[in-house]
Amino acid sequence: MSKKLFALVLSFSMVMTMLLAGCSSQGDKASEPPADNSQSGTEASQPVENNNTEAKGRVYWLNFKPESDEVLNNVAKMYTDKTGVPVKIVTAASGTYSQTLNAEMGKSEAPTIFVIGNKSGARDWSDYALDLAGTPIANELTGDEYNIYDDNGKLVSIGYCYECYGIIVNADLVAQAGHKVEDIKNFETLKTVVEDIHARAAELGFDAFTSCDMDGSSSWRFTGHMANLEYYYEQEGEMWKNCPPTLTGKYMDNFKNLYDLCINNSLTAPTELSVGGHDAAEEFKTGKAAFTVQGSWEYASYKEALDNITMIPYYCGVSGEEKAGLNCGTENCWAINSKVSEDDQKATMDFMVWCVTDPEASRILVDSFGAMPYKSAVECTNGFLLDADEYRNNGCYVMNWATNFQPNVEEYRAALVSALNAYNADQSDANWASVRTAFVDGWAAQYAAVNG
Repeated sequence: MSKKLFALVLSFSMVMTMLLAGCSSQGDKASEPPADNSQSGTEASQPVENNNTEAKGRVYWLNFKPESDEVLNNVAKMYTDKTGVPVKIVTAASGTYSQTLNAEMGKSEAPTIFVIGNKSGARDWSDYALDLAGTPIANELTGDEYNIYDDNGKLVSIGYCYECYGIIVNADLVAQAGHKVEDIKNFETLKTVVEDIHARAAELGFDAFTSCDMDGSSSWRFTGHMANLEYYYEQEGEMWKNCPPTLTGKYMDNFKNLYDLCINNSLTAPTELSVGGHDAAEEFKTGKAAFTVQGSWEYASYKEALDNITMIPYYCGVSGEEKAGLNCGTENCWAINSKVSEDDQKATMDFMVWCVTDPEASRILVDSFGAMPYKSAVECTNGFLLDADEYRNNGCYVMNWATNFQPNVEEYRAALVSALNAYNADQSDANWASVRTAFVDGWAAQYAAVNG
């Protein structure tokens, strides 16, 4: 991890304490499960050195980061080749991490590594989570910012990477349209560029925004990530430490500003968004649009296709947003299954330590994840995380992942999707009032459903 990025972590440790509440969007970014790559072999206390002793454990990582699926399978094979210890990687299908976790935990060979990315998850899965306090993997951490504790103070999961999200820009396309990315400093200037590109899309050969589908593969970009701008500003500088029982909706108009700009200036008409089926990532990588809303986990994929990309904040018309930075946090937190055998627990711990200390393995994982908060992990090269650091160094505020507090997240977001689809089909005041109801009243209802 670079010194600058480490400074970002430390400077905003108070901001990141909200991660104790975590994020319930696990599985938002998911793919079909890959083939089982388990291999029989051996294990030893020094896993990278032993190929011949009798195997006593296995590793099964239930993953929810589809963009890292191939990388994780390659790293798993590397470890098995070095140690003989079987390592299995399975990635849950899109939007189904919770369901998949429930199903897999009931099997005789359950996952040994799984994700607890939020306070609600800590409450649900604490009995299945090994206390990681004082363990070899916890001792490799650079700090406590990304750790999740249950209500009794048990360390149930630890962050294995952190990320940022915002508006990703193809600077070359913006220049072709006669604009400069550096001139976009607030919502007004963003709106000017976006609407000009959309109006001249036929002439330019590309549009402003990629498709904004509201199916399960894409809706989280808006009901999870973009929704964060309302939550962040509603904190009024006092970062939530626990999930608030109600929202005021004070910044719903600002959410509407950016949401409307996206859906009304994109490759796909708003009335077609509920069906889905459009690949926003491919649209962006092939130069069909100048803007997309996504996160740092896409950097490696986008950089392979495009030379000049950057990430800018969620400009939405809030006063003083010229000093806004990116949305920074994590939902990626490792837990070790306390119900598997001690041999499996040890094999899993050894594997995790190897992932963050082995130079070759950590290089591969950091290049995929972006950054890993561990002492021996290699330096970050993710351009979007470096963008986040640059904003911070220029005195801009970090937008913490307040969205991680969404109560009863699957039900809450489902209601948002339904309301937004009605609005997309007919952008009337009445339909927007329904969006506000789902956003604000829905929060209170789901909070009550979880907390009584």
